[in-house]
Amino acid sequence: MNVELIEALRLLEKERGIEAEVLFEAIEEALVSAYKREFDAKTTENIRAEIDRETGEMKVFLTKTVVDTVTDFNAEISFEEAVAISEEFEVGDILEYELSPQDFGRLAAQTAKNVINQKLCSAERERIHNEFSNRIGEIAAGVVQRKDRREVIVDIGRAEAVLPYNEQVRLDGYNFNQRLRFLILKVDEKKGRPIVYVSRSHPNFVRKLFEQEVPEIASGIVEIMSVAREAGSRTKIAVVSRDSNVDSVGACVGQRGLRVQAIMDEMMGEKIDIIEWHPDIVEFISNSLNPAKVVRVDIQEEEKVARVIVPDRQLSLAIGREGQNARLAARLTGWKIDIKSESQYREAIEAEIMSRFIDAVESTAAESDDLEHEGNNHVYENVE
Repeated sequence: MNVELIEALRLLEKERGIEAEVLFEAIEEALVSAYKREFDAKTTENIRAEIDRETGEMKVFLTKTVVDTVTDFNAEISFEEAVAISEEFEVGDILEYELSPQDFGRLAAQTAKNVINQKLCSAERERIHNEFSNRIGEIAAGVVQRKDRREVIVDIGRAEAVLPYNEQVRLDGYNFNQRLRFLILKVDEKKGRPIVYVSRSHPNFVRKLFEQEVPEIASGIVEIMSVAREAGSRTKIAVVSRDSNVDSVGACVGQRGLRVQAIMDEMMGEKIDIIEWHPDIVEFISNSLNPAKVVRVDIQEEEKVARVIVPDRQLSLAIGREGQNARLAARLTGWKIDIKSESQYREAIEAEIMSRFIDAVESTAAESDDLEHEGNNHVYENVE
């Protein structure tokens, strides 16, 4: 039995990541609690338990004080009884007995079991909180365990994680045993249990995938400047190289597109536009509308508004389906973007010129009327 106990504790240590010493201490506490429950002891201060870490042998020791009159049979022994054991004992001496855990009854055993379970739960809560609190913002591989209407439960190694509804992506099936990667969002508690919350829709999920797949990003040669994402549909990511010999976009795409394809496969085919970041905002905004070609960008610094001119045939491409390309470009750059075609731009310019011409004509006409009116007044004065 003792050998089986040691093997069971070692297995728990391996599977749950709880140190065996914590488990040994939990059983020792359980034995003490079991004695208190079985013999209705008022205190456990005079009780201690030991488990041999090699053999699993369990021992429980009870200390009693030699007294003239016994008031607590669990903590005291009469002088007569002590002398019967050894004539050397005197009042005030301490005796220590070894008890047998096998002598404990069914209730004591249940108490021991409850204490062990509580200790295991407490140790597991602490382990999960400590381990995953340090991994917030990182990627974790996991296996889908089950799915309900709002949440997906995922096994991410030595803990179960929750994928909330608003962190899910419509392209993912979340089928039983499906292997996916997740972004660790936070560690919280629910009904006394630690809960690890993960995401598949967060923009940083894409950022971390690129860090894993692209060595140049992991090493800092290529830096991700910003990410804009509509999960399940399209992502734009702006990158810059800190080494003139390294092409930032090429490094992210990889040879024959293998790197970006691996990320797209993980994201179930979500489209990814890799944009070259530029310190010149005009150049950056122009790049952000990729794959559309930009003819001209006019910016208003104070309002952070950019008017972008594209060829007529590229207007729908620049705006994107339901405005998605323009919307993502605006999020990526942090500027409001107004897109017009060349013909619309010309019409606007012509309308503006015509408006100015009309204003000028009307202003000239008004000035002529004023002069004529003043001349007429002067004539009347001469007649009088």
